[in-house]
Amino acid sequence: MSGGDNAAPHVVEDFFGVVRLLSDGSVVRGDESILMPAPAEAYPDVPGVQWKDVVYDAARSLRVRVYRPSAADGDGGKLPVLVYFHGGGYCVGAYDQPMFHSCCQRFAAGLPAVVLSVQYRLAPEHRLPAAIEDGAAFLSWLRWQAALGARAEPWLAESADFARTFVSGVSAGANLAHHVVVQAASGQIALGPVRVAGYVLLSAFFGAAERTPTEVDADVSLTESIDQLWRMALPVGVTRDHPLANPFGPESPVLEPLPLPPVLVVVPGRDVLRGHMLRYAARLREMGKAVELAEFAEEEHGFSVRRWGEANEELIRILKRFIHHGAALS
Repeated sequence: MSGGDNAAPHVVEDFFGVVRLLSDGSVVRGDESILMPAPAEAYPDVPGVQWKDVVYDAARSLRVRVYRPSAADGDGGKLPVLVYFHGGGYCVGAYDQPMFHSCCQRFAAGLPAVVLSVQYRLAPEHRLPAAIEDGAAFLSWLRWQAALGARAEPWLAESADFARTFVSGVSAGANLAHHVVVQAASGQIALGPVRVAGYVLLSAFFGAAERTPTEVDADVSLTESIDQLWRMALPVGVTRDHPLANPFGPESPVLEPLPLPPVLVVVPGRDVLRGHMLRYAARLREMGKAVELAEFAEEEHGFSVRRWGEANEELIRILKRFIHHGAALS
């Protein structure tokens, strides 16, 4: 046996010391707090919102965090359902991290709505399509809950109007939301009695082999970090034109014939990925789909969870109008 066969594994990808992928496929994780925009104390609990964790996939120990206003004031006590997938480039992040937790509380209180923040498996330990599979499994679990009626998880039975379900996500979570909505629209996920009345993409994490003008003009170190996340998240050996990165790639599903629900695309003006978001909205409009575009000129990627300010209050107003307009059309 040669000496090379006994060589220790070496680092092939190092994402700021938080995710290290080794040559033997193993992964070493560090402290994600260094990537957080602010300490946990900057994301206080929101008064008047209840929350709890529920297991939706026992085999994989995956949970959903259920949020609802303490005093539900929807029609007959029932509220719209907002499914929410957290961000992190498919490689970092968690449904229970303070910035996602606080954001979901604010959505639950401000819309108001039952918010379901979904845990999913991360790359590179679980490369795509693992996260998409988890998202689809969650929607199947939600369908089961809806079918149970009064025997469903108590908070859902009491407060959730499953006919007014909206699927959302931030960054990689928005990418995930797109894919599960497409699967539902194409019949790959059976939903009844759940009805997806719309979907919301916040700072969507899309990519392509060809750079958009916003990427060309960006700092090289930033685009390299994004490329690194895609290398660790996508199946080994594929390019950013893979369907899971590029919704309009050469092998991506054809969207025009699909009965996609209305979509709200939220685009920060200082986001290096905004070119992909704008293209997404434009392409769907060309197909005759219902698209609402909300641009925030002075905001950065993921502003909806990074801090709370005037832009976030405006986002709540836009989201509330979109959800209740969609509900009125249902």
